[in-house]
Amino acid sequence: MNQNIKQELLKTKALLYLEKREDQEAFQKEINETSLYQQTNSGSIWYPIEVRESTFDFGERLVINIHKIKQNKGTSKFQSGQPVKIFASESWFDEKKHQLSGVVNTAKDNEMMVTLNCDVIPQWLNEGTLGVQKQFDSKSYKEMEKALNKLLETEQDDINRLLEVLLGDTPASFKSCTHVLNTRLNQSQNNALSLVRSAQDVAIIHGPPGTGKTTTLVQAVAEVIKTEKRTLVCAPSNTAADLLVEKMLEQSLNVLRLGHPARITDAILSHTLDYCITHHSEYRSLSLLKRNAEQIHRKIGRYKRTFTQEDRIIRKQLYTEAKQLKIEAEQLEFYIISNLIESAEVIVTTLVGASSHWLKGYKFETLFIDEAAQALEPACWIPILKAKRVVFAGDHFQLPPTVKSQKAGKNGLEVTLFEKAINRNSADSMLQIQYRMNELIMGFPSRYFYKNSLIANEKVRHWGIIPDDSIVEFIDTAGCGFDESLNEHSKSTYNVEEAELLVKHLDDYLKLIGAMPWENNIKDIGIISPYMAQVDVLKKYIFTQEFIAKERTNDIDINTIDSFQGQERDIVYISLVRSNTKGNIGFLSDIRRINVAITRARKKLVIIGDTATIGQHPFYSKLIDYVNEIGAYRHAYEFLNK
Repeated sequence: MNQNIKQELLKTKALLYLEKREDQEAFQKEINETSLYQQTNSGSIWYPIEVRESTFDFGERLVINIHKIKQNKGTSKFQSGQPVKIFASESWFDEKKHQLSGVVNTAKDNEMMVTLNCDVIPQWLNEGTLGVQKQFDSKSYKEMEKALNKLLETEQDDINRLLEVLLGDTPASFKSCTHVLNTRLNQSQNNALSLVRSAQDVAIIHGPPGTGKTTTLVQAVAEVIKTEKRTLVCAPSNTAADLLVEKMLEQSLNVLRLGHPARITDAILSHTLDYCITHHSEYRSLSLLKRNAEQIHRKIGRYKRTFTQEDRIIRKQLYTEAKQLKIEAEQLEFYIISNLIESAEVIVTTLVGASSHWLKGYKFETLFIDEAAQALEPACWIPILKAKRVVFAGDHFQLPPTVKSQKAGKNGLEVTLFEKAINRNSADSMLQIQYRMNELIMGFPSRYFYKNSLIANEKVRHWGIIPDDSIVEFIDTAGCGFDESLNEHSKSTYNVEEAELLVKHLDDYLKLIGAMPWENNIKDIGIISPYMAQVDVLKKYIFTQEFIAKERTNDIDINTIDSFQGQERDIVYISLVRSNTKGNIGFLSDIRRINVAITRARKKLVIIGDTATIGQHPFYSKLIDYVNEIGAYRHAYEFLNK
């Protein structure tokens, strides 16, 4: 192995260790140094809760539906795929307290579905007061570290070749192939398919917002399985993986989704491994073996400590019989799962999920990694170890991966394998036609991030909400005295006056829309801020006070930029929050996040911010130039004096 590549992998391994330590220490600090009351208010514990329903999934695991009994101040920190434990409150300080580990299926503000690691309903679950607590997830770190160790020790020619291309100086190689002409796709999308067809080691589909990256990727998968027995498709998150499954099912592809059922949406449940096992022709035999083994174990349990020699012989025979049934059940289960994998055209899982023992020994001709620009490099290596070539899809000008350790991030952990590959190789094809937004909304991101090469599809180029409306508005709060504040508890920034101005503008705009005969054509509204504290302020004003027409609140989503990734709205408001005399913009300096925020809008974009604070940054300086150029600049005084 090239020494430079080896050093880079060792550095990545050291940075991953820093990240894990930071993440674990922060988690333990919250657990050890805060009370049950504080953790409840911070959103890392729901307490008290009640179990309203319980059932069993296809893997015979207990699934419970829980609800908060009382509200708390903090925002919930639970999300799909989160490891948790259910505990009994009366033994909170007791090391022997009742508790069960599990995984969150879905989590809303006051309701959660959790799959528990048990196949019976414990008696204590229906007694006393219960709580649910977030747990630290170490599995992903273990699998990433294991992948890096395998890379450092590998002697496989195809893996060494990929290492040389992705981390070394070896250029990506391509073979001569006929150009793909898929009538469902535009020219730039077909160019991407042709690139995938000809790639011998690495291909990159660069998909800016709204350009049909997922559509192109799915068509590329369909193209590949024409000549390959099966392919592996991965994404960093369960949500992204599930979306891929849905899109591939629309193309009638034979898809098998690997992963814990708790982390998978209902829409694709029938294509999950657990579901397919229970509907396999041999499942009845498997179920019978397990049931017989369980009955024998119950018989064994009848024998107490005081029993005769004859009883001892019978118990030994029962143990032997149960053991044999278990072996037969495991062999049959292995056959069923192997048969399902062999029968599938496409295996879909998360990056970490690709470490599944069911995929042990499998080698795929082609691996697809979607949302690769949001994935930590070590996570990408997990499935790459199972592939001969890899196709990345993503956009390194949108959200980066989440890195908790500043030291690890600054030293390179936040630089993704996608970004390294696109900078090292001429192996990328950028999608150019976007189908989401008015060309005025698209204009600045195209100019700043995409070399002015994005083209708005004819259908969306000029669409809007109201005739002769300003499609883009930048409302400047400079000189208004709208000073930012810091939430001492969350250390997040907010700006009350800016929030009030946003709500007033939205209220007026909705009244204007309400006077139009086509108001029902407005599907949805997104209100976005980089700061969670500002999100909380905006929710308070819009959902709990009389600032806005109540009939429209169901159409409004308010959240952080990260939560809006992959989504789009007819109308988008962005609250930049920062307003101070030092020109400190903090979180706003990550301009990729602002690119995501801007490109969520389809027909109307309103940005509110203080140019005196943000204008010193070159990105925002150019943004201000752009809004002036298209006549989109407004000042807050225009609205305050109404």
